[in-house]
Amino acid sequence: MKQLEQAHAQMITCGLGTNSFGLSRILAFCSDPFHGSLSYGYKIFEQIQNPTICICNSMIKAVLLKDEYIKSIQIFKDMLRNGICPDNYTLPYVLKTCAKMKRLDLGELIHGYCLKLGLLFDNYVGNTLILMYSSFNDMEAAKCVFDESSWHCVVSWTVLISGYAKIGDVYTARLVFDKAPLKDRGIWGAMISGYVQNNCFKEGLQLFRLMQLSGIKPDEAIFVGLLCACVHMGSLEIGKWIHSYVKKLRLPLSVKLGTALIGMYVKCGQLDFADEVFDEMPNRDVVTWNAMISGYAMNGNGDCALEMFSQMQKVGVRPDDVTFISLFTACSYSNMAHEGLNLLYIMLNVYKIEPKTIAWRALLSACCRHGQIDEAEVAAKRIVQLERHSGAYILLSNVYSDAGKHDEARRIRKEMKSRGVEKTPGCSSVEINGVVHEFIAGEKTHLQMDKIYELLEIINKHFDFLQCNSSLLPLRIGGI
Repeated sequence: MKQLEQAHAQMITCGLGTNSFGLSRILAFCSDPFHGSLSYGYKIFEQIQNPTICICNSMIKAVLLKDEYIKSIQIFKDMLRNGICPDNYTLPYVLKTCAKMKRLDLGELIHGYCLKLGLLFDNYVGNTLILMYSSFNDMEAAKCVFDESSWHCVVSWTVLISGYAKIGDVYTARLVFDKAPLKDRGIWGAMISGYVQNNCFKEGLQLFRLMQLSGIKPDEAIFVGLLCACVHMGSLEIGKWIHSYVKKLRLPLSVKLGTALIGMYVKCGQLDFADEVFDEMPNRDVVTWNAMISGYAMNGNGDCALEMFSQMQKVGVRPDDVTFISLFTACSYSNMAHEGLNLLYIMLNVYKIEPKTIAWRALLSACCRHGQIDEAEVAAKRIVQLERHSGAYILLSNVYSDAGKHDEARRIRKEMKSRGVEKTPGCSSVEINGVVHEFIAGEKTHLQMDKIYELLEIINKHFDFLQCNSSLLPLRIGGI
């Protein structure tokens, strides 16, 4: 900023203090999120008696980038009041501001203003209008803008596809995709991402294969979406193939792509491959470290999770609440209740992070598993303070029962009942041929429930036979 201030002073000395281009460049620099100073830029702007449209646009953009939405609208109003007519750069900035402010009513007013000025047929204005209506899930209005326009560039098609996918209307999104006369990587990526976002993982992978046949090379964003699909489908082989394809294209292992690969390998239980990707990454953020810590936690390797946390601290990456949730989970699975309590101290006193409910639950689980009754009670009480949840009561009641404190267990059950907390029925699901079947304890609404019970009866009879003929059991197990 010192160099900028010196340059500004030099402009004034040379008689260029009112030069529109120079001032707009200064204002643009002031909006830089890392090196700029919005307050300095705003002071300059307020001192300009007759700002040009170029200067006004630079200031509106600057305050928008700094999330100063009220100021953005105020500058726009001042423009109109001073007789400065907005152009095809002004209105998109204002429309983006309306979307950020969640002000559809204001956006509709600006839409009318676009129509009045004859700017509705401008590509930049029209695409921003579609984007704004999409952000409010008003795809009917977005489609109207699209249909009324004489232009249909690839950005227009991409924004419309993304909008339909966002509201879960994958069918219409695919219709729009199929109608697009020219499909670039952005359009393919929008449709693939739309499928993945709506749990249509097979369709996303199938479309990716079509994209390959069309000769379009995927980018990082597409690969990240496909890896997400692999995670949900549990498709390790496809995930490995995607990894090899990334290497073939020599794509740089960015934070986002590397973390997606780690997440895929972790969820598929391949920690060795996850380690390799982690070591190859030139840069890592807190999400990357969390993915590795979570992987060790889920696979019951608490020592490695704690070691990873130690390395994370040494390189100066600040942990967040997700980090500690994974660490508490690792302690729960690895008989490390004492380490979990130490981590709670670090979380509260070193990093000043207030644990959320999920963190207290993970710690409660660790304490309950290993009979830390006093600590379990503290965690349970904090959960109850944050939200009414039956799990905390039940876990604590079980701890008291296991410790022989039956009076305390009964007290917890009574307290649970008096607060009106009911146990949530257990729920499980299984995926067969891409179809997820969900089962809830006590319900018999599944269409194939009769057949399921018939099969369960056969299995039970089989187990009864094994129990009556225990000598056959080792032989049968060895023969599997």
